[in-house]
Amino acid sequence: MNTEAIGSWAGLVWNALSATDTVGLKQLKKITKLKDKEVFAAIGWLAREGKIAILPNEEDEKDILFQLVQG
Repeated sequence: MNTEAIGSWAGLVWNALSATDTVGLKQLKKITKLKDKEVFAAIGWLAREGKIAILPNEEDEKDILFQLVQG
């Protein structure tokens, strides 16, 4: 795992989020076809850049919701 790979995964996650309003972790993994550690690395990258919001899923306590930050 290196920063180039993480950046590529972050691009996949960003593209998936830009196509929808809010996406759960399970759905995000399905859309991007990334493994757990790859999705979490990408989310960390995007969160550090302030590009995504991480929200609790009221309907499923075991899931996390993600959405792009506007602006």
